Formats: sequence, C-alpha cells, structure tokens
Amino acid sequence: MSGHSKWSTIKRKKGENDAARGKIFTKIGREIAVCVKEGGADPGTNSRLKDLIAKAKQNNVPNDNIDRVIKKAAGGTEKNDYEATVYEGYGPNGIAVIVECLTDNKNRTAADVRHAFDKFGGNMGTMGCVSFMFDRKGQIIIDKEECEMDPDELMMISLEAGAEDFSEEEDSFEIITGPEEFSAVREALEAAGITMVEADVTMIPQTWVELTDEDSIKKMNRIMDLLDVEDDVQATYHNWNE
Repeated sequence: MSGHSKWSTIKRKKGENDAARGKIFTKIGREIAVCVKEGGADPGTNSRLKDLIAKAKQNNVPNDNIDRVIKKAAGGTEKNDYEATVYEGYGPNGIAVIVECLTDNKNRTAADVRHAFDKFGGNMGTMGCVSFMFDRKGQIIIDKEECEMDPDELMMISLEAGAEDFSEEEDSFEIITGPEEFSAVREALEAAGITMVEADVTMIPQTWVELTDEDSIKKMNRIMDLLDVEDDVQATYHNWNE
C-alpha cells in the first residue's frame, strides 16, 4: 500500500509558526469537546477521546489545555454547539476533495467552503460525489529516525494488533488499519514505546491524479490554503498526487 504516506505534509507541519500551531490546538480542542459531549469525559470508556488526547499530545498541545477542554465540555460550560458536516467537491482537472468540518453555523461554513472552491477554478459538489473514491482507514506514520525497533518486529506488533498493512517508505513506516481497529493498533504501538508522528483515522484515495501544468498546481494549492485557514474546517482530503 505504498504511496499513502503523508510524510511530506508532516515535515511541513514541523516548521509551522506559532499562529498555525494555535489553530491546530483550536481544531483538536473542538474535536475533543464534541467527543466528550457524545461519549463522556473518561478516556477509559471513550476510545475516541483516548485517540484524540494522543493526537493532541503528538501535536504538542499542552496537557493543561487538554484537561481544560475536557472539563469544560463535561461540565456543560462549552458555549458553542458544534455539529459535524462534510462537503465534497472538485479542484482543477477534477481533483476530488473532501472537507470535514465542525461548525455552529452551517450556512456560514458552506459559504466559506464554496468560496474556497470557486475562487480558484474548483466547484463544490453534492454529498457523495467523490467520497466513493476514498476508503476510510486508520493511518499511522512512524519516523525511521525516531524508531530503533527492527522493522520486522514493528510489522509483527502492528499486524498482531489488527493492522491491515505495513509498508516501508524512504524515511518512514506507514501502518494502515480499519477504522475499528485503529485504537487497538495505536495503543499496541504506544505500549511498545513507539513514537508516532501521525496517527489518525483518515480518508485514503483509491487512485491518485497528477497535475502537470503550473496553473492547475497553483490553483489547487490556493484552494487547499484557503480551506486550511478556515476555523470550521477540521480536515481536508484529496486524491492529488503532489
């Protein structure tokens, strides 16, 4: 299953400025708040919350921030009532794009997402227009420089915990799981002392599309940049082979 690695994106994340890191903290905090309201504040019984806490720590969110969000959501003092919504559309040359949002105002969010598509040659489609081109999977990325374990041993731990696939990239290992097995695999790796630079349930494209002309590449990058700065946008997925 080679080729799914988001390692280049992760390396870009490492150089983000304080403002960008603050936005990441906010987005993860919003996910945690919704998760607590839906499944409770105990990560021992709320596996999704446990995964989100791990995700927050991977992104260097301070423990005090995490605890504050959980207590606020559990105590009912969170003012905003966020709702999950998904938008689908196309970038230049038919690149498929999925945008996952948490919003307290669907009309505002829909308008902002549509603007990002329309401004640079894309268009927002109807629900289901591109999601059939993706598979929902757990994805774990491990930096080779931060992993002293033998690759075969790492693979066996992953597969025995329920992973579907293990692949070795140039500078990282990638582990793919079903959505239901993701938590078990992540926890098995955590128990083995493995540092994960990325671990989340994501949307992986079944096929990839290349853009060859500079204008289309520029427009696609601008669409992604606009979506990335939107407060309501939690994640974007696409099948562009960058």
